[in-house]
Amino acid sequence: MHKKYSLVIGLFYLLLMACGGGGGSSSTPPPAPPIADDGDPGGDSSGDTGELDTCDVPLQIDFVEAVTDSWYLWYDEMAEADKADYKSAQAYLDARLAPLIDDGRDRGFSYMTTITEDETNISSGAYVGFGFRSNSTSRGLFIIDVFESGPAWAAGVRRGMELVAVDTGDGFETLAQLSEREATSEEIFGSREVGVERGFRFSQNGTQFEFSISKDELAPPALAGEPLLIERSGLTPVGYLHLRQFINAALTPDDGFSSLTDATILFKEASVTDLIIDLRYNGGGLLSVADTMMDLLAGLTATGDPSFKIQVNDQHPEFNEDQDYWGLFDGLPDTFSPIRIAFITSRSTASASELVINGLDPHIDVVMVGGNTFGKQVGQGRWDLHELVEGLEREDCDVALRLTAFEIVNGDNEGGYHQVGLEGSGRFTLCVAEDDISSPFGDPQEASVATALDWFGTGSCPSSASGSRNGLMANQHVALPAWLEAEYIPERIDANLR
Repeated sequence: MHKKYSLVIGLFYLLLMACGGGGGSSSTPPPAPPIADDGDPGGDSSGDTGELDTCDVPLQIDFVEAVTDSWYLWYDEMAEADKADYKSAQAYLDARLAPLIDDGRDRGFSYMTTITEDETNISSGAYVGFGFRSNSTSRGLFIIDVFESGPAWAAGVRRGMELVAVDTGDGFETLAQLSEREATSEEIFGSREVGVERGFRFSQNGTQFEFSISKDELAPPALAGEPLLIERSGLTPVGYLHLRQFINAALTPDDGFSSLTDATILFKEASVTDLIIDLRYNGGGLLSVADTMMDLLAGLTATGDPSFKIQVNDQHPEFNEDQDYWGLFDGLPDTFSPIRIAFITSRSTASASELVINGLDPHIDVVMVGGNTFGKQVGQGRWDLHELVEGLEREDCDVALRLTAFEIVNGDNEGGYHQVGLEGSGRFTLCVAEDDISSPFGDPQEASVATALDWFGTGSCPSSASGSRNGLMANQHVALPAWLEAEYIPERIDANLR
């Protein structure tokens, strides 16, 4: 017999948290069914407020049941599961969502977490590490991005370097040697603790570099480098910005780093009409930042029109027509109006990134350059357990559920890209281009940037860009040692972050 818990869904995070999460809208949804004495939803909870000061597993499992039954996007396709068979809320959640996990619709997007971890990750992107992102190919492990605020950047690590050996404490071993002795990723790169030190040997253009680097707590700048102007003969320059994540730092960065507003001011003053937005590694983030970005780019072009609409399951139809859960284009003081935008994309481009491209498409001439996107049209709400049980405090129950609770369409009600990517919707042009890690971001000679510039010049994809739309990205994931494999899960885990 379960204890009687009264669960009332009092806070539905949609608009101010992630596009894999939502945020503080002014209205709240109808309450989820309460938990009755036998643990089944819908029972009579009158006469017992369920006041308690514990946060035990049965309570967490009842919490998961109530929220998923009411708010999970594909609630009617969940599996049945006996709560008594599970020793953790995550295990119970996985069992309920098994059919959706198995068919790829919910690829790690729904999960148990803590409020503290979620607020840190989703708002700042902060983590403990060396400060670089790597990519494993059949040719080796390469550095594809180095965060300007991190210890790896300070040591001299740069994009395009190949990691060839690591010193874990007993001298350098090559990656082949580490793989042969089945070294774990944690053994090679160390635990996620401040002060963990490793020696790295890199190679680039025939030269080898050795660095000793210690992990630190860092928050990667939202924009990689500064927004740029790419000059072209007889025409206004092309604007370029590279956005790593939709986090608060994109709007209010630390001193010394650029914001989206800094970029639009630069572009407006230079009379930019053609813009390159680099989202090749951007797995998503805050919906509020995506909303502001669209205002900065089309707030004057499409004032008052919807930029996106949140659609929940059919148990709550009132939400789908409620404009409080829509984004509306609004002109801001630093809004400028590009005519054409080339988005650099890849299979790591997901969620809020896809939302922005999809939302701007009806109003701006848009092309994709690089590879097809990940295909995440859905977003998560976050429910905090302590908010839902009277007498339970956060310090006693730092437990939260991130649940796939809505899908997002643009102002013309267009979506259709979940699992298949934006190109798979049939509505976008993709000029296939390589991720040329031998060149820095924004370099006019870098393959993706050069392809975008070619499209601006001719209005069509270069003939050399024809071919399999995903072949280039697929080639990056073959013949990898087991300890290098990393399934990229937007907004939750990027195992390529070091």
